Amino acid sequence: MHEFDYKETPRKLLTPEVVNMLTRLHELKGKQDLFIEAEPDVLSSLLEIAKIQSTKASNRIEGIWTSDERLEAIVKDKSQPRNRSEEEISGYRDVLSTIHESYEYIMPRPNNILQLHRDLYSFSSGIAGGSYKNSDNVIAETDEDGKSKARFIPVPAFQTADAMQTLCSEFIDALEEGTYDPLVLIPMFVLDFLCIHPFNDGNGRMSRLLTLLLLYRAGYIVGKYISIEMLIEKSKETYYEVLKDSSTEWHNSTNDYMPFVKYCLGIALKGYNEFEDRVEYLHHRNISKADRVRAVFDHKVGRITKADIASFCPDISQTTIERSLSELLKESYIEKSGKSRGTYYTKKD
Repeated sequence: MHEFDYKETPRKLLTPEVVNMLTRLHELKGKQDLFIEAEPDVLSSLLEIAKIQSTKASNRIEGIWTSDERLEAIVKDKSQPRNRSEEEISGYRDVLSTIHESYEYIMPRPNNILQLHRDLYSFSSGIAGGSYKNSDNVIAETDEDGKSKARFIPVPAFQTADAMQTLCSEFIDALEEGTYDPLVLIPMFVLDFLCIHPFNDGNGRMSRLLTLLLLYRAGYIVGKYISIEMLIEKSKETYYEVLKDSSTEWHNSTNDYMPFVKYCLGIALKGYNEFEDRVEYLHHRNISKADRVRAVFDHKVGRITKADIASFCPDISQTTIERSLSELLKESYIEKSGKSRGTYYTKKD
């Protein structure tokens, strides 16, 4: 079985590039605390939209869909699920809320992970939520000819409970020793969790929920206000590439955690940068809503969609955004390209 080494392996990951990323994240964490103290009203707006984006993105990565209208109603707890996809979306919503509200009291121990998985499937019938897999599973991929083949073979079912117990124990011990930055240990834990693949279903979503839980417990709560899951979805091709690179030779304990660690740190940095930008936009709510839409084009380079504007200004209605865009088009301040859902806008030179 894989050796869960959280004592020597992390030291090999502390390259100058990784140390620079860690230093920057420490600085951003300090700013995060200042924002939380100074901008409670601003952050409440970000919190609501991040919940919707996180639930949508993490489920969509796994091919679980519903309409935007239904998803928003489910996340806001105004509607009961109507089908299996909506049942799983409802379960994700509940576990996400549990982590947001109680992360300080949820240690990454097997029994807690099992309980979170149980809640993930609390609306679903016929799925063994809260139990480890009862048969061996395979992570497959499709080649260029359209044929499915095994990309990775996880830990056998009969070894899963022992593997999860060892993983959690070694990780907690390393955190308590305090030798290495939690930001290095957390991606290692998540990769090991994915390589164990402890459940029949829901491993990907659980890995993202555990990522949030561990980041929050380490003091990095940007995922409450900026959807980490959405950032992963936007870069999911890279996500799968680094996951493949870092899981190669995992069973022999000679795998390279570096690609996955760097990817996770990069996602965290991206989250904090967006956090600062959105707090800045919301902070200036005393100017008109039309001017705030204009400011999005002044600060952001390249293509901008209605969804981008709604993310930066979640308190501005879709109708107001469309009206502001029409005015900017009349002024020739921006130009419109694409059609239907592919429509985007760019600032004119």
